[in-house]
Amino acid sequence: VQLQASGGGLVQPGGSLRLSCAASGFTFDDYAIAWFRQAPGKEREGISCISTGGTTDYAASVSGRFTISRDRAKNTVYLQMNALRPEDTSSYYCATVAGHCVFSLGPITTVNWGQGTQVTVSS
Repeated sequence: VQLQASGGGLVQPGGSLRLSCAASGFTFDDYAIAWFRQAPGKEREGISCISTGGTTDYAASVSGRFTISRDRAKNTVYLQMNALRPEDTSSYYCATVAGHCVFSLGPITTVNWGQGTQVTVSS
């Protein structure tokens, strides 16, 4: 099982980035995929999840600015990030999810993780 996150970089406040999470080694359609982020000295935060059926959920901190999607043909999940803020600066990780994919229902159970990709929002 492998998850490869990419697409991070340096962007100015108000800018956009698209992160990708390429999956291999397992049946992509069997798992929900979530994005998390963690900044130095801060707790890891779940920010977005997409179910096997395409239902999406977002943390309040990114709702309305970030969009998660999945391309089954490419075994890839994307996170489109718009209107980026300095507080979005973090390492971003993708993970496969077992069980529910709704943050308000409680902690999401993750199975496999990819390596992080760094997003820095700064002028």
